[in-house]
Amino acid sequence: MDEKLVDLETRYSYQEDLLQKLNETVIAQQKQLDEQSRQLKYLHDQLLELRESASSAEPGPADEKPPHY
Repeated sequence: MDEKLVDLETRYSYQEDLLQKLNETVIAQQKQLDEQSRQLKYLHDQLLELRESASSAEPGPADEKPPHY
């Protein structure tokens, strides 16, 4: 009986340690996702600003067709 109890306590201890490690991994991944979402939003906002400035600007030499067209 004592041997079974020791075995169960050992298993519980390993499972508790594994659960803690998995929880730390999930927390780290969530932090990464939050950071990537923040960066994606920043890049999206920058792209929108560039599109707005490009559409409101007068066409420059790069936008004009060469004379042979």
